[in-house]
Amino acid sequence: MKISSILFSISILIGSQSLAQKPLKVPEKTLPIPTTVSPQMQKLIGAPYRTDWDVLPQTGEQWKVIADSDAKAAQKTLPELAKLMKVKVEPIIIEGVRAYMITPETIAPHNNNRILINMHGGCYVLNAREAGLPEAVMLAGFGGYKVVAVDYRMPPEAFYPGALDDGMKVWKALLKTNKPENIGIFGTSAGGALTLAMVLKAKSENIPMPGAIASGTPMSDVTKTGDTFYTNELVDNILVSRDGFCDAGTKVYANGHSLEDPLLSPVYGDLTGFPPTILTSGTRDLLLSNTVRVHRKLRQAKVETALHVYEGQSHAHYLFDVNAPETKEVFTEIADFLDKYMGQ
Repeated sequence: MKISSILFSISILIGSQSLAQKPLKVPEKTLPIPTTVSPQMQKLIGAPYRTDWDVLPQTGEQWKVIADSDAKAAQKTLPELAKLMKVKVEPIIIEGVRAYMITPETIAPHNNNRILINMHGGCYVLNAREAGLPEAVMLAGFGGYKVVAVDYRMPPEAFYPGALDDGMKVWKALLKTNKPENIGIFGTSAGGALTLAMVLKAKSENIPMPGAIASGTPMSDVTKTGDTFYTNELVDNILVSRDGFCDAGTKVYANGHSLEDPLLSPVYGDLTGFPPTILTSGTRDLLLSNTVRVHRKLRQAKVETALHVYEGQSHAHYLFDVNAPETKEVFTEIADFLDKYMGQ
């Protein structure tokens, strides 16, 4: 190749890189509801924005009013879900931490010696008490697992690292009576981030790793870094915006602590030595990039990991309708993954 041709190729490459650094302006467009999902999921995808997405309380006391109202409403709906899933829900205290023991009517034989820990979502400020239980109830029901759902402290009762500390206390207590490989940890959103943060914390304290973990659409980078914070803004009808209620709640929980701390943004942590991990998200999820970036870091760390991205789903849509085929599919995939890697 002639020198002039080489220089021309280099100039084209440099020009392309320069153009790539400029923000892409996207014309306004309308997104149809996908016909490739169930009618139940189509209804969720076509729903309007969450009504309180732009309500941004600035104190723990203000958030508690909302959380208490949600918990009161959940007291009325949880019994029906528990009946449908054929599980028993009992409040318990473990090492001073509030929790619920969720036991299926029929425990799968291979799960007799296994137990799961659930860390609920809610941007660290929502889903107290019964409001935080649907995910745990569904995995217990669909998967035939005993589940301890941690009702961790939230603002104003406790700020960072209160939720993490409560999860660790429960885990350490279960380690006294269970083999580490027979314990699994799972959660969605803030619960997905707490699941990852608990493993990071365990590494620093030389605590034996769990058999496997499941992190659903985790808030793995609360600095709002990631492509889908922009591409899926105002597309995700649950979180809606990177500057919405979830960001406000996280800042209240962090209470001035650095948002880049890996125990708040686990994607910045060292993920080597992690147990097998399954990650779940959706194509309209504001936190799809958060989920993908964790998956890539786990792959780079040679960790056994699976990434499941569901058609059309916004943030944690799989938690919103237990009768949607996609919901059963999500929890069956998670249960099968845990079953493959947990001890017996």
